[in-house]
Amino acid sequence: MAVLKDINTVDALIDMVFSYNPESDANLLRRAYAFSNEAHYRQKRKDGEPFIEHPLAVAAILCEMRMDTNTIAAGLLHDTIEDTDTTVEDIKELFGDDIAFLVESLTKLSRMEFRTSEDAQAENFRKMLLAMAEDMRVVLIKFADRLHNMRTLEHLSADKREKISRETLEIYAPLANRLGIGWLKSEFEDLSFKFLLPEMYEQLVQKVAKKKEEQEGYLSEVIQIVEAHIKADSIPARVFGRVKHYHGIFQKMQKQRIPFEQVFDVIAIRIITDTPSNCYGILGLIHSLWTPVPGRFKDFIGAPKSNLYQSLHTTIIGPRGERVEFQIRTEEMNRIAEEGIAAHWKYKERDYSEKLDEKYFTWLRELVKAQKDTPDAKAFLEEVKGNISQQGVVYVFTPEGDIVELPLDATPVDFAYSIHTAVGHQCIGAKVNGKIVPLRHKMQNGDTVEIITSQGHGPSRDWLKFVTTQRAKSRIKQWLKIEERKKGLTLGEELLAKALRRYNLSPALAKSKDILEAARAYKIQTHEDLLVAIGYGRVSVHKIVRKLLPEPEKDETEKLPAKKEVQKPEEGKGIKIKGVDNIMFHRSKCCYPLPGEKVAGFVTRGRGISIHTSDCPTLDTQTIDVDRLVEVEWAGGGDTTYAVKIQVLTIDKRGLLAEMSAVLSTNNVNISHLEASTTHEKQALFNFMLDIKDKRQLDEVIKKLSQINGIIDVKRVKT
Repeated sequence: MAVLKDINTVDALIDMVFSYNPESDANLLRRAYAFSNEAHYRQKRKDGEPFIEHPLAVAAILCEMRMDTNTIAAGLLHDTIEDTDTTVEDIKELFGDDIAFLVESLTKLSRMEFRTSEDAQAENFRKMLLAMAEDMRVVLIKFADRLHNMRTLEHLSADKREKISRETLEIYAPLANRLGIGWLKSEFEDLSFKFLLPEMYEQLVQKVAKKKEEQEGYLSEVIQIVEAHIKADSIPARVFGRVKHYHGIFQKMQKQRIPFEQVFDVIAIRIITDTPSNCYGILGLIHSLWTPVPGRFKDFIGAPKSNLYQSLHTTIIGPRGERVEFQIRTEEMNRIAEEGIAAHWKYKERDYSEKLDEKYFTWLRELVKAQKDTPDAKAFLEEVKGNISQQGVVYVFTPEGDIVELPLDATPVDFAYSIHTAVGHQCIGAKVNGKIVPLRHKMQNGDTVEIITSQGHGPSRDWLKFVTTQRAKSRIKQWLKIEERKKGLTLGEELLAKALRRYNLSPALAKSKDILEAARAYKIQTHEDLLVAIGYGRVSVHKIVRKLLPEPEKDETEKLPAKKEVQKPEEGKGIKIKGVDNIMFHRSKCCYPLPGEKVAGFVTRGRGISIHTSDCPTLDTQTIDVDRLVEVEWAGGGDTTYAVKIQVLTIDKRGLLAEMSAVLSTNNVNISHLEASTTHEKQALFNFMLDIKDKRQLDEVIKKLSQINGIIDVKRVKT
């Protein structure tokens, strides 16, 4: 779906609205356009064009979604409160409560961007989800706003292009997919791909165009054969070819580690008919004509996806041994697959319908409930991203026959947490199809699962090694964190009581203001936090208690031998630890941090401070003691180099290693270690250990290696 290019006036916009809703209030749209144009009249976009072109384009995209008049008017007005002197009261007085609510909600969401603080970004995402649950039109206008911004992203700086594209790819595209808006999800992904990996994108555009040209005759031949047999069976149908979107092709190449030439479903055939029974009839006809490829048949009509997507997918060995993918669906299924939640709208003035399909709202209600159960905004964001981004799925049944959709490789523990958090926590065993199975058992389509629970039982840390759903992971981590805090609290109480007795001090001091005053240097605000810090070993109980002693006694106790200073190792050069001197530290081998990357320190037992990249999975705040995190930063490493591991997947041909070595040498990069192997698919895998100065040099090396003919993939490896 693409917005018409000639929608550059309010009259053209109104004509568009009237094409699907003749009862629209044209006067309302004209007033909204005039108000927005006046409010933004001095403002220009980055490309120099009048700002009004942006809200007009947003409104046009909403027309393509066939939205109601109030939503389109809100699209015209969506930036007025944020970017001009307009107030909510102004909008309410001129356009009514409904439009004012939408514009105000969008103003709050406009601040949802990636920031230095991930917690702040996560909290803003939580607010967006809550606004979406209150009124779905809010997120649809936000989608239209983001789409037009993505279409004109080339006018921004490189940093902003990358930041906005990554956010679009990680949040907006999966969310559009989860709401069933297929065309929007595809365009979000392709535009993000275009700006994040421009060279790879252009290569794919050219290769797809060439393949389409090469296969045009072949597809026409297959389509004619299918059409003739469908017509002979008197089944009404439309048959046409479609090209897989670029990011989908790229994902397949990455996931299966194959070059473009081995992607067989770049071009597929779609068949649209009138009834589900005719869908199955056409499927049988195709399978009678050609041999189906085993494992490539998927029935999303009998078991629809969670976003209501329905279709039959099959791949066959067609004429001359070529593989051809077919998608078979009804007109209604095709409309839902493209438009998703927007396809369920009722276009009646003064009667905006909030009765969208129950499945969409069930999903939203579950997420709203999840955000209440997950107080940590960052953990909630990860749970939602995991929920909306899942690719392959399995469909299993409860003992009562209800269908539960889970990601591939899901286990009974994932199933238990999908039912209820308490069921997950108390899970001690499971039966699949009536037989006891291990909790790490991977479920298959059609399995019936029964969970065995025990009151008072709690999850095991080992479960984190095999669960696949973000919901299960976050609930297990949350429980473990609470339990660890309880243990720290209990231990802290014991250690503090023992220390008070040792110095002949009153037990009442444990809950006094004096002891909090003594702990002020550690930024501790409450008695409970102090006890936990003592229990974790972050704070010395004896240092705290000695501050409570009378002055003479304090002097005596301070006559203790000074601790021997530990020298920093040579590897630590280039690192500053905030507020700490003379402490040893080392660069972690799980993520190999480089100058130019954000880093964090973690206090280890016996090895000083371990330096990690700030996004290192090892520093998952749900499982580690956050009190042992310290602020660190790069201090400039001079000519110091750091070991970094990269992996290069190539076509297996002579001379490639020499070309790669030449690129590395040209960029002044030393190879300290190299491992090479070949695969049964005539590919070669190289693991390089390189001596790199900083992230900028690494990015340049990866870019140059990726440009070598025959290279399939280059990536940094963190182990």
